[in-house]
Amino acid sequence: MTGTPRLTVVPDDGTPPWRQVRDQLVTLVETGELATGARLPPIRQLAGDLGLAPGTVARAYKELEADGIVRSAGRHGTVVTARARADGDPLRDAAEQYVRAARALGADRRTATSLVDRLYDAVE
Repeated sequence: MTGTPRLTVVPDDGTPPWRQVRDQLVTLVETGELATGARLPPIRQLAGDLGLAPGTVARAYKELEADGIVRSAGRHGTVVTARARADGDPLRDAAEQYVRAARALGADRRTATSLVDRLYDAVE
């Protein structure tokens, strides 16, 4: 995140620290200050910079990944994959709910998408 504004966490804000980190990163993506392909700092580094536990930053990154804003590239770090949505997209929101439910039920990608393909023409 070299060259981008520093993130801050306000302990007595009332908002959980992971949410503060997540929301600030979303804002940086929405405004274009973090472009698609930009690498986020490693979890341990950002946690140290902010005085947080690594699990707190990991939760923020996990939430961003669930929202499709970043992806974990394993040893290559976490990268921005898309601009955050300022406005809601009802179809995307429904798809995200389906993906979360499918994962919670233990379905893999192939099973979940296969079911959608089979049901698309069958459901009225």
